[in-house]
Amino acid sequence: MITGELKSKIDKLWEEFWTGGITNPLTVIEQITFLMYARLLDMNERRDEKKEQRSGQPFKHRFAPHQQSARWESFRHLPAEQMYKVVKDEVFPHFKDVAGEGSLFAEFMKDAQLMIQKPSLLVKAVNMLSELPLQDSDMKGDLYEYLLSKLTTAGISGQFRTPRHIIRAIVEMLDPEATHRIADPACGTGGFLATTYEYLLEKYSSPETIITEKVTNEKGEEVEQKIYPGDLLQEHRHHVDTDMFHGFDFDSTMLRIAAMNLVMHGITQPDIHYQDTLSQRFSERFPKAAKDGFDLILANPPFKGALDEEDVDPILLRTVKTKKTELLFVALIMKMLKVGGRSATIVPDGVLFGSSRAHQELRKHLVDDNQLDAVISLPSGVFKPYAGVSTAILFFNKGGKTDHVWFYRVDEDGFSLDDRRAPVSTNDLPDLVANFKTRCKDEAESERNNRAGKHFWVGAEEIKKNKYDLSFGRYQEQVHEPETFEPPHQILRRLRDLETEIQSDLQELEEML
Repeated sequence: MITGELKSKIDKLWEEFWTGGITNPLTVIEQITFLMYARLLDMNERRDEKKEQRSGQPFKHRFAPHQQSARWESFRHLPAEQMYKVVKDEVFPHFKDVAGEGSLFAEFMKDAQLMIQKPSLLVKAVNMLSELPLQDSDMKGDLYEYLLSKLTTAGISGQFRTPRHIIRAIVEMLDPEATHRIADPACGTGGFLATTYEYLLEKYSSPETIITEKVTNEKGEEVEQKIYPGDLLQEHRHHVDTDMFHGFDFDSTMLRIAAMNLVMHGITQPDIHYQDTLSQRFSERFPKAAKDGFDLILANPPFKGALDEEDVDPILLRTVKTKKTELLFVALIMKMLKVGGRSATIVPDGVLFGSSRAHQELRKHLVDDNQLDAVISLPSGVFKPYAGVSTAILFFNKGGKTDHVWFYRVDEDGFSLDDRRAPVSTNDLPDLVANFKTRCKDEAESERNNRAGKHFWVGAEEIKKNKYDLSFGRYQEQVHEPETFEPPHQILRRLRDLETEIQSDLQELEEML
């Protein structure tokens, strides 16, 4: 959690870009990402230089002797015009040099461009970013998350940012382990992967190592926050840093932001790639991902749009013959999981009850050839202001078969369901997580399986009889309370009383006239 003071600094930085003529939120975040990366490169270089002085052990330098002017602490004190020239002609070309050496940003830093046109804006941005505590590993992730929260416009192809509290509930329900390989085939800003890492830090922190400190929030209130060092993750550190997190997207801007998001959270080398995962080239380029599979896949893939069938992986078309991305991504996730691997995938409601052959084929495959665990219905306002579409979360395991499916309807998520998304007191998510963890299939055939409530079990055979319909309303029992009617004599009495009252009012009006 970041304090009100730091939020104010981010807000001011955002306003400076806006007034400086850069109003596209993605461009603003991308440019801030570049500058943050420039500062982090210099910070890491200085850290390794100090280590070298102490230990005498040489390291691979990020800046050659002739590139010292491209370091953050070298150019940040320069006059505006000179700083602008250095950043444009030396710092950004240096990103490409570093990328050429196979660093984290190798695939998508090569086209980095300085979009800031005004030297005065660059100076303000550099000065403000110099004040942010990027050296604080526990603060960096929260800082970047707050920056990402300012993405208030939908992207192309149905992309939009998944609310962090929804992601957190999904991660808690999946309960990832330190040895898992985790992927998101349409990772966007990397929210699912970053939140999973935060959860693992909490899960793998010894009680005695957890630090509780008091901070002042944006309301001026003193609140407690906990810092989780993740000390029990150390034996898995190499796996966490290099092979745990895998993200793919075909938007290079999103990839840069996702990579920085994970680095800011503390993952040194996340596996982030520019790739259309629905194409045949994905399997050809990443055979290990296709062969070994993943333990967990968390995703909120694009909902709208149709693809050219010639570009789609034929293996996916054998599962579901369609051009609709929301169906193809579910088929892709089934393919990417290892046998026994689990997924939580957000889909539009149409996937649950669509009557087309492709819709029914996909649901049939989910139920008959895999273990569909749960269908969680979300309220339509969850993704506002981006979109008002109704959605659901599918929890399923690859392989096996489905005998019963657990349904849950979320009515409130802790925020108003209008465009404002203001905090409210009602929130079903804690109840959802608690009931998901304690659900028991033995209840499916018992009287405790109350289909008039917020959650219940439905047998696979019943689902099959309903054309594999997975909508909550299809199986919910409607409770009809008996209507009560007022006796006729009471109605007549009220009419007479009303007539008397009207006559009295008319008489009073006549006397006044």
